[in-house]
Amino acid sequence: MSEITSFPIRSWSEDDRPREKLIAKGRTSLSDAELIAILIGSGSRSESAVQLSKRILSESDNNLNELGKFTFERLINFKGIGEAKAVSILAALELGRRRKAENPLERDKITSSLSVFEIMQPIIGDLQHEEFWILCLNNSNKIVHKTQLSKGGITGTVVDVRLAFKLAISYNATGIILCHNHPSGTLVASEADKQITRKMKLAGDNLDIKVLDHLIVTENNYFSFADQSLL
Repeated sequence: MSEITSFPIRSWSEDDRPREKLIAKGRTSLSDAELIAILIGSGSRSESAVQLSKRILSESDNNLNELGKFTFERLINFKGIGEAKAVSILAALELGRRRKAENPLERDKITSSLSVFEIMQPIIGDLQHEEFWILCLNNSNKIVHKTQLSKGGITGTVVDVRLAFKLAISYNATGIILCHNHPSGTLVASEADKQITRKMKLAGDNLDIKVLDHLIVTENNYFSFADQSLL
């Protein structure tokens, strides 16, 4: 019998490499065997990581719930599965079990400028320096991500428009809300505030990501560009 030739993942065509396939086509494009192959990294001299993964799955009737019942001892009995690979598989299956048991995260829904203020005031309302934040929203106006874009001094901060929309795109946002604080307590929009809002809105229009509002937040109150028809 001729010796079986083994091809490491790096020598496969791009479509056959699980890691590269996940990056290029998304995680849902991979089979169960390909996902497990990513966990174990490599096979043995006689079979690839995917072939080894298929063999493990066949022992569980190709059912991930059954695979989740495998013990550490059972996994290391497979040729090509050592302690480290067995631990990786068990850890991934346990994460899947915990995810299934948890309730979905309830995201804050934006219904008005006041709801934005109530979220952001505890974060930036009483700071002694300026911070500029972005809230990324999905098409249900629920916040999928919020983060600080920049941090400045008492009278201002610099904002990178490209970074703002890079974040929005990475979270598949359909809209964004801009927020920054005025440590002085004044609720008057400066010319710099108006200029960055115009730049953001123009960039958003080109990317089909709406700038829904821009809030200036102080300790006790706020100014909304949308409420004042400045968008």
